[in-house]
Formats: sequence, structure tokens, C-alpha cells
Amino acid sequence: MNTLGINAAFHDSSAALVVDGVTVAAAEEERFSRIKHAKRPLPFSAWELPFNAIDFCLKQGGLTLADLDHVAYSFDPQEFLGDRNAGATSLSLPLQPGRHASNDGEGWENPWDPLFAAFIVNAPDQLVDGAPHHLSKRLTLPDRSRPPYRWHFVNHHLCHQASAFLAAPFERCAVMTLDGRGERATTTYGAWSREGGYRALGEVVMPHSLGMLYEQVTTHLGFLHSSDEYKVMALAALGTPAYRGVLRDHVRIGSEGRYEITPLDLSALFGPRRARGAPMEQRHFDLAASLQVVLEESVLKIAKWLRGASGETDLVMAGGVALNCVMNSKLRDAGLFDNVWVQPAAGDAGTGLGAALWVDAQQRGAGAPRAWHMDHVYLGPAYDDAEIEQALRWAKLPYRRHASSAELVEATADILVRDGIVGWFQGRMEYGPRSLGARSILASPIHPEMQARLNELKDREDFRPVAPAVPHEDLPAWFGPATANGGASPFMLFVYDVAPGQAARIPSACHTDRTARVQTVHADTNPRFHALLKAFGARTGVPVLVNTSFNVRGEPIVCTPRNAIEAFYSTPLDALVIGSFIVEKTP
Repeated sequence: MNTLGINAAFHDSSAALVVDGVTVAAAEEERFSRIKHAKRPLPFSAWELPFNAIDFCLKQGGLTLADLDHVAYSFDPQEFLGDRNAGATSLSLPLQPGRHASNDGEGWENPWDPLFAAFIVNAPDQLVDGAPHHLSKRLTLPDRSRPPYRWHFVNHHLCHQASAFLAAPFERCAVMTLDGRGERATTTYGAWSREGGYRALGEVVMPHSLGMLYEQVTTHLGFLHSSDEYKVMALAALGTPAYRGVLRDHVRIGSEGRYEITPLDLSALFGPRRARGAPMEQRHFDLAASLQVVLEESVLKIAKWLRGASGETDLVMAGGVALNCVMNSKLRDAGLFDNVWVQPAAGDAGTGLGAALWVDAQQRGAGAPRAWHMDHVYLGPAYDDAEIEQALRWAKLPYRRHASSAELVEATADILVRDGIVGWFQGRMEYGPRSLGARSILASPIHPEMQARLNELKDREDFRPVAPAVPHEDLPAWFGPATANGGASPFMLFVYDVAPGQAARIPSACHTDRTARVQTVHADTNPRFHALLKAFGARTGVPVLVNTSFNVRGEPIVCTPRNAIEAFYSTPLDALVIGSFIVEKTP
């Protein structure tokens, strides 16, 4: 059974292919279109389907659109419409919706909502008729009027939840999703078991949203909402929670996981909005710190209720807020649950996977054996050495080809020991926002100036930290708590304390508070990256490398060899290690 999952309603458009319970492919549209987040979350962009990501997934599975049994879309327009226009075949839309406060008398929250809903309702036809000409090979049906597959609109937050509980390595678990918004819900809770399936335990609905509160503050601090929230999390480490009380007064936690957020006038409370690129002031740092603390306090209270309501000892999470690794670590360390697992594509991109997994599971039935869980994110495109060498020759670049993986690793380790910064392009691309050793920029953590070099290379803000990667088995010697979550952090979604005496040895990988957002690397899921860490450790006594995403500011992570070559030559990277080849710049 072949099930295609699609996320396209808001942003981070994506596609995933699940075949008989196994995830075969998953990717974000941005990696192919080279437009970060694929599109902005605007009502008039809802029609855009991730055709490039869909085409890749079909190619990876050796399929065409005609071979699909099910297509699952991660938003339910009927739930969004509710009683509005019930039974109607048309919607009323002002000619210029932006000039209207709302569609008077029809109950819309936004004057653009009818257009948004219409685009999603028509997504099945858009899939059949809207594919670009150059992708028509796999996206053309013999009879467009009779698609061979069944189309499913799936609740947005259910897709978030399914992306977690159907991917995590647990037989049963509590489930929490924290997002900006779905059709109506902003936060959802449940419990799942392989025997009993999913059981909903509650939800919070619009306009109350911890995710949208974080977006609101992100905008006030001069960053791009639905994009730069991770910068606000980093900024928080430089402030004190001086405004915690003010924010807490507007976030009211009730019973059974419910909460309310009362309207805030951020300018009145915290001063004028910062212009993009303007200097940072202490009040900006303090607002970010206050927001972070209030988020953590709120989620801990909710999680405590969920532990009791679900009766489960393990927790899985998804939704964009679950990418907040500091919050995740507070949850992990609170001891409410034995393990906390976060979907690595926790944002909306992950709902494409969740939709496919949910429909696949429903169709196969409760008694079907579980065929897959998510122990890595390497679900995107790969390029073999022939394709890579062709790209290098076409660009007329000098390169060295290494006869074995071991030889390539040793040569790369030598570059890193000399403080060279390496673009690392190996195997299948990552799914989700983190570079985890397939499309990464790697550097030595030993000298403190490396963080500044990396931020300058990527044209990033000075306050932005970088993260360390370490072999799974070496975690206890370098970071703690080493036994939390089974001693594994493969997706770089939790913060760890640097072990006593080790911070001075890896200064560029540490935050100002001597913590680090750690990735543990396993030999069975990424053997070449694991071998590189070991080779660097053999030379330096430090089996740790700084790992940041292989991209430049404003662009998505590289996908193809050409993307990698362009990023390499438009930045001060020292070497490109791509497949079996190494390209180095002359001094």
C-alpha cells in the first residue's frame, strides 16, 4: 500500500511517502525550490503544493501518481469551515479582502479565510492538474477525472501527533503538540498505544496559542515570525527574565491542560518594536528571556497534568514549539516522564509525514505489525559519485578522489585539525530543519574564535551559538545528563550541560552558560560521520565537532551537488567533502 502525505496549508511545505508502514522518503519543498520555508504562511499561498518534494518521493519509491493508493493532506477544510457556509457550494469573498476587517455576518476570523478554505478544498484537483511541465513524467494520470487513489483530509494537529507517536520507539506514550494553529486547535493532548490506538485527552483552541505568543514576540524583536523563533530562544540566554511577571499575568493556566492568553500590547508593555537589523538593547534580551521562562513554566504545568491524565510514562511531542530545545530539556529534566521523544521535523513539515503515517496505520488496521520507527532523518535525496563527479567536472573544479571511506575520513580529519572549515555533503539529505551530518558545515570546537568564524561565514547574528556532535558512546565523558532519554540525542533537540573540566576544551561548542545543544552520532545510522568524529578524536583527544547547517543566510540547506558547490564558492569555506571527493581552496 502506497500512501503519499502532503503538507501545504501554511508553510514548510513537504511531502512523504509511506509504503506498507515504512517511511521510504520525506523532504521539504524548500530544498528543491530554494525558497526558505517554501512559502510564507499566507492565505493566498495555500494553493501551492510541494510538487518538487512530491516528485522526489515518488521517484525514491519507484512510483508515479497512478501507483498511489492514498493521498493524505495535513489539514481538514471542513473542520476549518465548521458551520460557516454549511452545505453551500460557494463562498463570498471581497474583491480586496485586505481592506475589510472581516466578512461581515459570516463569522470569518480573517477576510482572507474564504480564499484560504477554497484553495485547500480544491487541493485534490490542483495535484492532478497543477504540476509543472518538467515534472509531468511522474505526476500525470491516464484519466485525470478518475484518480486511482483515495484522498484524505486529515486534521492538522492529529498529523502533528501521528508524526510523533507513530514514529517514536515506544509501544505506548502520552502525546502533546504545541503549535501556532491548525484548523482551530493550537495545543492538543492524547495518549496512544499500539494495541488501543490513539485517545484524545483535550485541546486548546484559537485565539489562545503559546506558539502564536512566541511568534508575536519574535515579530516585536525585529525578526520574521514563523521563521526566526529559534533566534529568540538563543537571544534568551543573554537576558534575565525581568518581565516574567508581566507576561505570566497574560498566560493563565487552567485545569485539564487548558490555558488562556489575554491580549498583549507589546509596545505599551516593553517599549517600541525593534526594527530589523537595529541594535539590540538589554530590554530585548530580557523580553526574550522572560518569554522563554514563561513558556517553560506553562508547559511544565501542562505536562504534569498530562502525566496524570494519560497514565503514561513516556512522552512524545511535535508542533513548532517542540523545536525549542531549552524547553524540551526542562521537560526531560523535570522527571515527569521516563523519556521525552520529539519528532525531528516537529514543525509543519512533519505533518506531511504524520498524515501519511496516520492514513497508512488506519488502512492497515490495529493488528498490523509495526514495521518502522524513526531512528534517523536521512530520508531525502542522495547523489552517487558519478553524479557528483559530473557536477565537479562541469564546474571545472580541481578535486581529489579517495579510494575508500576510511581514506576520505582521514583526509577530512587532517583538514579539521588545521582549523579548516568543511562543507560536508554525504548520503541522503536530512528531513527537518536540522543538519545532522548529511548536509553540514563542520569545524573544530577547540579554539574559541571558531564560533565567530562560523557566524561570519554564514552571515549570522553574533549571539547565535553553534552545536556539537559527538559519538553516541562518548556522550558521558563530555555532556550530561548522559543517561537521559536512553543516552541518545540523535536529532539535536535537547540541551546538555558540558561535563566538568571539558568546557575549556570545546569553547566554541558551548553556550555562555556552559550548556550545548548536542547531537549524538551512531555508527549504524551515519557510519561515515561517526568515523570522522572518531578520527578527529584520535588526533586531538576531543571526539567532538561543531556541526551547523550547510547553507548561507536566507537560503535553505543545500540539497544537490550544485547547491553545495555554489555555497562553497560563495563563502569562506576551506574545503568541500562531497561523496568520495574533496575540493580545497588554495590559500
